[in-house]
Amino acid sequence: MTDTGGASFRQRIAAREVLLGIFLQLGSPVATEIAAQAGFDWLLVDLEHGSGSEATLHSELQAMNGSSVGALVRVDSGERLRIGHALDAGAHGIMLPRITTAEHAGQVARYLRYPPQGDRGVALGTRAAGFGRVTIGELSRINDAVVGIAQIETRESVDAVEAIAAVEGLDVLFIGPSDLSVALGVPGQLDHPTFRQALDRVVAAANRHGKAVGTLLRTATEVEQAVRQGITFLGISSEANALAHGVRAVARDARAALPN
Repeated sequence: MTDTGGASFRQRIAAREVLLGIFLQLGSPVATEIAAQAGFDWLLVDLEHGSGSEATLHSELQAMNGSSVGALVRVDSGERLRIGHALDAGAHGIMLPRITTAEHAGQVARYLRYPPQGDRGVALGTRAAGFGRVTIGELSRINDAVVGIAQIETRESVDAVEAIAAVEGLDVLFIGPSDLSVALGVPGQLDHPTFRQALDRVVAAANRHGKAVGTLLRTATEVEQAVRQGITFLGISSEANALAHGVRAVARDARAALPN
């Protein structure tokens, strides 16, 4: 991570600093610890498509201790208790899948924060509250630090993006490239004019309402183009893909080195 001058993770997002992250899909605290030491700005435990679960979430978040990465969780649904469990376990922010309307966005944004700003249940014996060290008078400080990430991955999401971007409590509009391209009828064609027009609509709406834009990239070679498009919150593949590609490369190179 770069020197932040004391800025919080949420403040860095709001400042449109380019922040690099990786998705965690193995459900492995050891893999999480390796990723936490790799130099990313944020890590995201993927409970929607990954192999982990709420049972492994505490261990994965603990594996990020000792690093300064933003610890994020993509929940498998926008239910209040799902979101609350992840936050109580110590997540700094939540990625909310398949946000399609402003009403939906507003509802789940309230689940991120304690009253009066939201509907999060108050429990001070949790890991997020320092197992009792945080007092009830400090809840507003915790509210101010929570990061909300809304995934834009359907045609309905794009049509409603102006209203979604206006929702208070969300910090990032995160384009899901695979789901969105399929929904738009151009699967995997991220350079297709239809997809590019949708991307431009998301970026424009985010800029008007002070939100950052994020997406998931396949490789690091796509970073420069994404930043030029106005995307600053960048996920780069996953630790599972990195492992798979790395192991295959070792096997391939070893076989190629065998004497004839």
